[in-house]
Amino acid sequence: MEFIHDRSVFDKTIQGEQPVIIKFSGNWCPDCKRMDMFIGDILEEYNKFEWYEINRDELPEVAQEYEVMGIPSILIFQNGEKKAHLHSANAKTPEEVQEFLSASISK
Repeated sequence: MEFIHDRSVFDKTIQGEQPVIIKFSGNWCPDCKRMDMFIGDILEEYNKFEWYEINRDELPEVAQEYEVMGIPSILIFQNGEKKAHLHSANAKTPEEVQEFLSASISK
């Protein structure tokens, strides 16, 4: 998973025709650390997609614009638009993340 640290890189990244998956997290976030323990298997399962991570505290304006109120959150973008959003309250287990991805994009 590649980190995005700059707004212009984020804007360019979400413009593609293929869906991209962006995880919003924070260094201080215990739920983010818990997700990090299981996200590797999900990355392998959905390896045809590009995955990125944004530290919400580095780019708060992006988080605010796309209504990322809690972390970790996973958003799917395509053609510059947010297509799906897994809010932090529903991103606690691998099953919840997999269910979200299978409902939002095909492998």
